[in-house]
Amino acid sequence: MTHPPMDAAVAGYVRPQVSRVKLDKATQRRIYVAVLLISDSLMILGAFSLAYRIRFLWFQEWFDPGAFLDPARYGGITLVLIGVYLGIFALFRLYHWQTLLGGVEEYARAANACTVGAVGVMVFSFLVPEFVIARGWLVLAWALSILATVSARALLRHLVYYLRSKGYFVVPALVLGTNDEAISLAESLSSYRHSGLDILGFVDNGEKPIGHPVSGRLSVVGRIDQIEALIDAYSVEELVIASSALSAEEILEIFRRYGLQGDVAVRLSSGLFDVLNTNLHVKELGLVPLITVNKVRLSPLEAFVKGVLDRAGALVGLLLLSPFLVAIAAAIKATSPGPILYRRRVVGQGGKLFDALKFRTMYTNGDQLLTPEQWEILRREHKLKDDPRVTPVGRFLRKYSLDELPQLWNVLKGEMSLIGPRMITLEEQKKYGKWDANLMTVKPGMSGLWQVSGRSDLDYSERIRLDMQYIRNYSIWLDLQLIIRTIFVVLTGRGAY
Repeated sequence: MTHPPMDAAVAGYVRPQVSRVKLDKATQRRIYVAVLLISDSLMILGAFSLAYRIRFLWFQEWFDPGAFLDPARYGGITLVLIGVYLGIFALFRLYHWQTLLGGVEEYARAANACTVGAVGVMVFSFLVPEFVIARGWLVLAWALSILATVSARALLRHLVYYLRSKGYFVVPALVLGTNDEAISLAESLSSYRHSGLDILGFVDNGEKPIGHPVSGRLSVVGRIDQIEALIDAYSVEELVIASSALSAEEILEIFRRYGLQGDVAVRLSSGLFDVLNTNLHVKELGLVPLITVNKVRLSPLEAFVKGVLDRAGALVGLLLLSPFLVAIAAAIKATSPGPILYRRRVVGQGGKLFDALKFRTMYTNGDQLLTPEQWEILRREHKLKDDPRVTPVGRFLRKYSLDELPQLWNVLKGEMSLIGPRMITLEEQKKYGKWDANLMTVKPGMSGLWQVSGRSDLDYSERIRLDMQYIRNYSIWLDLQLIIRTIFVVLTGRGAY
């Protein structure tokens, strides 16, 4: 493969980089790693110090009162262990840029590193009988060190996400390919500001001319044989390959040239991005690496924790709100004829249909009240502002999402989750197009990203994007965050009708 110089005209089609900062990227990263070292040191110091206070000062009667107590000795051990822990963190690549800002993977590495540190201290005390420490202190320090370091790294991660919107910690990238998968990759990476990639444009294998608009402001900026010139001209650090857009020979040549050396990272899509956006993993069979699609998005542990959170929350909610639910039911029955509950047939996990419960908010003859124009809006958006079918009580219930409280029973039965993608009907499922397979991997939720990001004010394509974003980035921490945000959104009644 030859690499001719880039035509000067190409520069006009490369989208300007978002970075508006004077610090070069290497300096930004060194500063962040230095901040991490300071943060980890302080968190470890704080964890061991707090463990000392709990064990020897605040709750000493809960432990062995005869344990050896020497503040100076424990202080010295703590200072030594800070250095030991930082070394273990380094071995776990917790200061390596490719590992950082990875969310759950980074936090798991930090937890494992703290565990190795604590086990190492135990082994050392076993091998050296003269080294006597309180076991309760060590166990407390182990748990607190995980909590402190993971929490601090989570806060720093969100700080970096904010700084990326200001131009820091962002690297220029090119998408290789111009087919549907390449467009989906570019749109997703560009819209998700936390990705840290500044997509400059597309590189084509010659099918489309340079300057050809592909997606939004992004155009074809060069050919495959001009990659090296593009990298040099725009300091490109990431090449994102849409594997379905290039031939095997082209992909292999790119990996030979850039994937094994230099400062450019090469990332290869699964080839299924335009169909599946859920969890994939690689398993080797007969020395052949094969991609497997998980039937469910969550790991067994995540599914267990989420299930416990869902059912416990639903049970507590039903018990605490039962007088309020009875009052709502009485108000519905007293103000309009018809049933108290409305059953909506929706699609659940794995494509299984079930009836989602809601308090009835419409007149039983409501469809007769719609004009042809309103029918068209309803058909297109599945939502209608100033809907004449809604009763006065129903309008109040909808404003504060009280009509959805009966779905706590669906959550208790295991058909829904407290947090998840929007529940949809079979008719709506068709509007998800290529993304419907992803939707089936998790249970629909009473609330979710769509609920806290605009509710009914969002157009349908935006709702789909938020559902896919939730499925891609699920974690128990995200669920807890969305539960808290949902409470504030519901109390204000913003975006609901």
